[in-house]
Amino acid sequence: MATPLLTAGATTGHSGGELSSGDDSGDVESPQTPETEASRSLTEVFEKAAAHLQSLLHVASREQLLYLYARYKQVKVGNCNTPKPSFFDFEGKQKWEAWKALGDSSPTQAMQEYIAVVKKLDPGWNPQTSEKKGKEAKSGFGGPVVSSLYHEETIREEDKDIFDYCRENNIDHITKAIQSKSVDVNMKDEEGRALLHWACDRGHKELVTVLLQYKADVNCQDNEGQTALHYAAACEFLDIVELLLQSGADPALRDQDGCVPEEVTGCKAVSLVLQRHMASKA
Repeated sequence: MATPLLTAGATTGHSGGELSSGDDSGDVESPQTPETEASRSLTEVFEKAAAHLQSLLHVASREQLLYLYARYKQVKVGNCNTPKPSFFDFEGKQKWEAWKALGDSSPTQAMQEYIAVVKKLDPGWNPQTSEKKGKEAKSGFGGPVVSSLYHEETIREEDKDIFDYCRENNIDHITKAIQSKSVDVNMKDEEGRALLHWACDRGHKELVTVLLQYKADVNCQDNEGQTALHYAAACEFLDIVELLLQSGADPALRDQDGCVPEEVTGCKAVSLVLQRHMASKA
């Protein structure tokens, strides 16, 4: 998923061509016009804003990060040109939708909007005196802003619910909550996802094992009809897929549309696990 950052002063437009270049090759220099100078200046400020954002993550909301992500992609790639991520890819789907919503917005507009939000987050920021430090400019899928989206929001301890602890893989807390019966192992969130769904989505195999030991419903379905097996298969956590199958997960369960999700049927690696499992039962 990682895409290297372009250097400051070089951005791509809708067709993937350069809007401006910080380093021209060849013997003949292109004449500089006021328009190209303005484009170069805007690009440099944009790159500085992207680097400066790393120091502002603690004050940026998730909505602002998605807003910035979409504009970063519009500058670096152009119009949204990738398929919509699967239902299971919650992070990817949110980012795709934010980018897709920009339509045909120009890279220039996207840079201006990106810079405006960074200035809003830090009114005292002066791009003329800021420097992009190597350690700040994380190279990730879409640049610095995107790498931050893979980190969960910081939630105060007193505000956490059982699903937050599940997401964090806090096995001790979850075990104590189940043992004390303050939490039902099969309780669901507003999307119908049980603890087992969350553990499988995050690849927490040990937690999956613990939940199954406490009689988590291995075939519990969320509001879309997806089971924990579907989540694990979509993420290709094959060791968890095998564990779920050994615990009675039904790979033929259909979702609310009456289909077996393609995340299970279309993944060759998962199919091999399923075939091995079925052969062991024969």
